[in-house]
Amino acid sequence: MLTQADDFRDECDALYAVLDAAPVAAWTKVTQFKGWTFDDVIGHLHMFDVAASIALDGREALAGFFGQLMAGRAAGQTLTQFTRHWLGGCQGRDLLGRWRDYYGVLAGRYLQLDPSLRVAWAGPDMSTRSLISARQMEAWAHGQAVFDALGFERDERDRIRNIAIMGVNTFGWTFVNHRREVPPVKPHVRLTSPSGDVWEWNDPNESERVDGTAVDFCRVVTQTRNVADTGLRVTGETARTWMSLAQCFAGPPESPPPPGARFLQR
Repeated sequence: MLTQADDFRDECDALYAVLDAAPVAAWTKVTQFKGWTFDDVIGHLHMFDVAASIALDGREALAGFFGQLMAGRAAGQTLTQFTRHWLGGCQGRDLLGRWRDYYGVLAGRYLQLDPSLRVAWAGPDMSTRSLISARQMEAWAHGQAVFDALGFERDERDRIRNIAIMGVNTFGWTFVNHRREVPPVKPHVRLTSPSGDVWEWNDPNESERVDGTAVDFCRVVTQTRNVADTGLRVTGETARTWMSLAQCFAGPPESPPPPGARFLQR
């Protein structure tokens, strides 16, 4: 059983609940993430949930999906424009229901899989555990823009551990992606979970370390907050550089939001 599939579904359910109760006017509100609306956020999540399901159908099927995406980008479409075209005009509550129905199906497919099974993806092949965890990470990260826009603090749960693991595991990737030499010593990471448990990674190190809450750490590695806007205690040059560049998602290097750019709107 791939328990991360349940975590993915629960993460989506939490986002669905707040959107289901949101006023209709909120759906056209521009968020603090690249000017995306709620429709853009949910459309993006839905399209790549579909891609994650196609990945289970084989490399050729997935190549067809990404081929369409690349053709659209080559024709000058932004990712958001391609997504809107791909959705065929579906938006608002219709899109919300479409997303909810599909993420439940996707979770059900992944739940029964061997966690170590390798499948094709946009970059290197991934394990099913990593791929469904990445879907949870995207729902959590993009969902942050929705919670911020609505002025709600999310009820965080320990399933966020999957995202923290991705953040820790992409330490080297962050430096490689920025064409920097990977430091030989990984900072010690010590985080307090939403339930109060303490999670730790890498060897104890007083001179290179990151301490704080798991929520703050995950916000930094998913680039939903600048590290300066969190309560993380970052010690050492390597740790400070990592937290200033951290990126747990694939793709070319992205810059974190400037200090003060992402916040809970009251």
